[in-house]
Amino acid sequence: MTLKAYLSLMFFLTTICWLTFYFVIWTINPETTNWIGFMLFYTSLFLSLSGLISILGFMLRFIILKHELAFRSVRVAFRQSFLFSFLIITCLFLLSHQLLNWLNLFLLIIGLSMLEFFWISYSSQK
Repeated sequence: MTLKAYLSLMFFLTTICWLTFYFVIWTINPETTNWIGFMLFYTSLFLSLSGLISILGFMLRFIILKHELAFRSVRVAFRQSFLFSFLIITCLFLLSHQLLNWLNLFLLIIGLSMLEFFWISYSSQK
């Protein structure tokens, strides 16, 4: 897959995810919905954020770090967008259940950072 095709497909799918997220926002009442409504909300927001952050992260890497190969930039941007979106969704979920505090946030960031460092060290050993 070429870079242009990847970016076009990613932009198209991210747009669909954002439209799905807006549809969920406007149609689901959080006061009367069950767990399926909340799952649709968090899933559509996660996919939308992952796509958007992945595209923006790749563009920043491609513009700033021109010496890096495009497929490596795509892989790193997607991995980091997945982790950052997971952080945001987890914080929103904990906040909705009134469980978010500084300690939980700190432990979550430390855990995701350790996971990122593991992936970096694993990919550098190959």
